[in-house]
Amino acid sequence: MAVALCAIFLVAGCNDYGNTFQSPGGAFLSFLSPSQIPSGGGQFTLTPNGSGFVKGTLVQWNGKTCPTTATSGASCTTNITLDVNNNVTSLTATISPSLIAKPGIATVNTINPNSNYGTGTNGLSNTLTFIINNPPNLVPTVTSVSPTCAAVGSNLALTVTGTNFLSSSTDTTQVSTLNWTLGASQMQLTAPTATITSTQITATIPAANVSAAGNASVTVYNPPSAPIPNVPGSTGSGGGTSTPAVTVTVQTSACPTAAKAPANSLAQAAVSEETPAVSLDGRYVAYTAAQGEHAQIFLRDTCEGASSSCQPQTSLLSATSDGGPASGDSHNPSMSSDGRYIAFSSDAANLAENVPPGRQIYLRDTCVRADSSCKASTILISTDSGGALAGAESILPSISSSGRFVAFVAITPSQAPNHPSAEAKSPGSAVTGGYRQVFVRDTCLGFRSSQLSPGVGRFVFLDETQSRGSTSCTPKTTRISLEPGDGTGSDVTPAGPALSGQAKHVAMTGAKTSTLFTRSIPVDDSVFLAITSDQR
Repeated sequence: MAVALCAIFLVAGCNDYGNTFQSPGGAFLSFLSPSQIPSGGGQFTLTPNGSGFVKGTLVQWNGKTCPTTATSGASCTTNITLDVNNNVTSLTATISPSLIAKPGIATVNTINPNSNYGTGTNGLSNTLTFIINNPPNLVPTVTSVSPTCAAVGSNLALTVTGTNFLSSSTDTTQVSTLNWTLGASQMQLTAPTATITSTQITATIPAANVSAAGNASVTVYNPPSAPIPNVPGSTGSGGGTSTPAVTVTVQTSACPTAAKAPANSLAQAAVSEETPAVSLDGRYVAYTAAQGEHAQIFLRDTCEGASSSCQPQTSLLSATSDGGPASGDSHNPSMSSDGRYIAFSSDAANLAENVPPGRQIYLRDTCVRADSSCKASTILISTDSGGALAGAESILPSISSSGRFVAFVAITPSQAPNHPSAEAKSPGSAVTGGYRQVFVRDTCLGFRSSQLSPGVGRFVFLDETQSRGSTSCTPKTTRISLEPGDGTGSDVTPAGPALSGQAKHVAMTGAKTSTLFTRSIPVDDSVFLAITSDQR
């Protein structure tokens, strides 16, 4: 027998540490706290419990020693507390997330210093197994059910909407369960009887379970995560039942037909019909979308053609100075070629100070491609120094490539003779004449100086010759449609003007004719020419 035992020890050869087989000669480990943990978690503290710990005892994880101080590349550290007599009062190890990133098992032991190799006292403790379980399942939430009413004795096609539903196609134990409780009647439905996605469960509740009047409760249950196969002691974690329960009313009479909530017609029309605006390089897109009760203007940075560090994002353009949404509906964005300036119409009263009532035109400086000193801002475009546009509403803007000029349509709601806008002035003055008219606003943004004299006769020039910042350049609004019959009033759906990229031309469609307004000679986008008697 003695010979046989020696042979066994000789066959055992070397242990995992490369030493000739020796019995553990260090501390004794009785259990680990905790003994298992879900994978994918954060840093945690492991406590080996036992006896025989001494000053200098270190914890080992999968055969690698955890140092007592954090060093570069170290994924665990040993923490030891001694009393005045150098007796160990506490031994723990700090385990980093990288060591528990994947499910599996790990070995844990300790090693004492001053090992006497070759004599059977290698300083190693016995080894315990630490289990790294599958990640925990989340608790589901139920936000709504449809329908919320059912008739007694009828099959009920139920749709449950929420979050964190489980829909595994490979493990039938890892799927959500729909719970239906009506009085003493209870049932559970899961896949494949129920169709499950991460946010929705659809199932049919049989008539036998809709057999009495009352309030049925609907909840969703997620099981714990599955244990690791072939690992004794492995357990799942997480899961649970949604709270609170959502109610479905079961009644003997027919359920009332749900009245559709009134939709914001302007917002819905904006989403379905309005055309977005895009920058010259295709990177920026401005569009209208319904948000809450109003249509708003948004800017999407697609990062098309940008560096790899660019992250696509969406921002609100119809915004107040503090970033809040417009208090009314905003429509028809028009974008400068670089994407920095966006013109749009809005009936909101909080986008600028002293805003006239009704729909107005605004210009948003997004600071796209500007330096860090630029601050996004919004200015009112449909205005003039004499206040001649008072009483008119402005819509359908069109912006030039540089963002300097904005063309738009002004509508006078009232065409009464005594209306402030009805009194016609000189052809270039900012009045509507009681009709739908085209105006151009010179913002003086980014203008290069040129010199040109006003024309005479049938040609009327809009002189825009000074750069922004000079004493003679003042932002101004000029009526381009020179005859009062150019428009038809607000009772006909209007078409907006089209402003060419360099603001050389403004095209406008009227009730019976289409008019092209052009400037006289090919100089910088500084002078407009309106052809008053030869429309083409």
